[in-house]
Amino acid sequence: MSQEGLKLLVTGGAGFIGSNFIRYIMSNHPDWYVCNLDKLTYAGNLENVSDVEGQPNYRFVKGDVADRALVDPLVKWADIIVHFAAETHVDRSVMDAGDFVTTDVFGTFVLLDCAKVHGLQKFIHISTDEVYGEAHGRPCLESDPLMPKSPYAASKAGADRLAYSYWATHKVPVLVSRCSNNYGPFQLPEKMVPLFTTNAIEDRPLPVYGTGQNKRDWIHVLDHCRALELLILKADCFGEVFNVSSGHEVTILQMCDHILKALSKPKELIEFVVDRPGHVLRHAVNSDKLRNMFNWAPKVEFEDGIRETVLWYESHPEWWRKIKQRLARYYEKQYVERR
Repeated sequence: MSQEGLKLLVTGGAGFIGSNFIRYIMSNHPDWYVCNLDKLTYAGNLENVSDVEGQPNYRFVKGDVADRALVDPLVKWADIIVHFAAETHVDRSVMDAGDFVTTDVFGTFVLLDCAKVHGLQKFIHISTDEVYGEAHGRPCLESDPLMPKSPYAASKAGADRLAYSYWATHKVPVLVSRCSNNYGPFQLPEKMVPLFTTNAIEDRPLPVYGTGQNKRDWIHVLDHCRALELLILKADCFGEVFNVSSGHEVTILQMCDHILKALSKPKELIEFVVDRPGHVLRHAVNSDKLRNMFNWAPKVEFEDGIRETVLWYESHPEWWRKIKQRLARYYEKQYVERR
């Protein structure tokens, strides 16, 4: 596959992982072209990609991946689709699953169906480790059954397998990635790390579900971006799934400790709230397949990465304070009313 002048359609590129991916790609591949398609829901923020605006090989299109009339010419233009666009917050899916099904499943269908018509070099579908449900004993393998426990996870599992079906049936050149929990700059402060960090900065409680012993495998967003870059450059084993993870598992309480330590804040800020329904005890995936096939390994040490992330939020209050103001009613309903 020729790598010069590649044209990438990146969906959801104003969100957390998508925006980090766009900045990473444009920095490392200045001859590539990027079209960023984002609906700009509450989770999309053009400030996340403000540093690439105006570059001649970048353009932004506001729109919904479920809008076929809009999507079709963009897919026709692209060589590769990197599909991040999704409703992603587990808590919100518990409240109301409708948008998750529409965006995550139907939106993926629209992209795949357009790709079937126009042809692509690759369609990289960004799934999640959430699709596996609980990790019992060892970390989950790509061959393990999908047992999603939240409406969000179920919608991603549906999209994940729909993507595979378009490879199996129509030979759309699909690759699926399932990454563990990401952390890093520009993450919306409804997710745990930025929520707890910004709350601690403001001396507000860190609302921990249940006992706080739920465990997650954490990876820096740039290590995730590097893995996706390798799938673009080297992977031609279409229909395959690749887990992406650091292998560094941390409980929620341990994450609280890291955040509070980085900010020199007291542990008394931790506040336990009623656990959420269907809360997975442990998410963890085995990424040996990716590591062995493409010589990938995470570069960011967890302790360094989480400290740098926390300090990024501390030094960018202008980015997150206005977002938290918009989310005030959500916080009240999700955490204060659960005490």
